[in-house]
Amino acid sequence: MAKKEITTQFKIQAPGGSATPAPPIGPALGQHGVNPGQFIQQFNERTRHLNGKVVGCVITVYKDRTFEFEIKSPPASVMIRDVVGKEKGSGVPNKEKIGKINADQLRAIAEEKAKEMTGHSVEAMMRTIAGTARSMGVDVEGVPTR
Repeated sequence: MAKKEITTQFKIQAPGGSATPAPPIGPALGQHGVNPGQFIQQFNERTRHLNGKVVGCVITVYKDRTFEFEIKSPPASVMIRDVVGKEKGSGVPNKEKIGKINADQLRAIAEEKAKEMTGHSVEAMMRTIAGTARSMGVDVEGVPTR
């Protein structure tokens, strides 16, 4: 079988299991030659277990207008918000705190995102995620800043 020629590769974020071809997803797919209906059907089937949690997706489009996609784990900020139980981060993170997160919770997030993050150890990735949490107005307990 001949090797397929890649036309483009791009990233989107969409709610798992409940994506629709409405903007911004549909137009992003259409401008790269991907059939939005076909993509949405396959994406929702593969992410049904996520129940609306936002996930990243890397889509590779080939010259014959076929495509493949890879589902990534949710962004760290979404995972932190789930742990804290808030809808969004703080607008003024240095003054208004929205919750607390401990080392065990950070370790769980770091281990889930490990294959997509750069870092020599889980502890290094935990510090990265702790920085994200602090910038969202979440107090971090039990993680050395270095």
